Amino acid sequence: MRISDVIRRKGDLVVTIRPDDSVEHLLAVLEERGIGALVVSEDGQTVAGIVSERDVVRHLHRSGAGVLTGPVSAIMTADVHTASPDDALDELARQMTERRVRHVPVVVDGRLRAIVSIGDVVKQRIDELQTERDQLVGYIQQ
Repeated sequence: MRISDVIRRKGDLVVTIRPDDSVEHLLAVLEERGIGALVVSEDGQTVAGIVSERDVVRHLHRSGAGVLTGPVSAIMTADVHTASPDDALDELARQMTERRVRHVPVVVDGRLRAIVSIGDVVKQRIDELQTERDQLVGYIQQ
């Protein structure tokens, strides 16, 4: 199973935010879209960073409410692990677990193409297991 299989199922829409947008704006977009992270990008095509709800909470705890009026660039993770659509899904799941990240941008030739969450990975695996189960039950009942 490849990352491209997950993208084909879930779609390739990626919501981005500019590094100079405020953290308040970030929170509004996260809430409006019902998502947990945004790719930070100047142009919507390249990855400058990633920012999640966790980043906001940690920085609020450390620095207080002033963080909300500051730029996303002040709280984002700049060293972003990315993946390719051709990468194996099992390897991505392993890396997400080891790195303790929940979202990985998918990049092709330096351009942002999609994003995969740990929830997407888990859903794909559950669907695979259900298909295998159904096939085994069908075989046994023959």
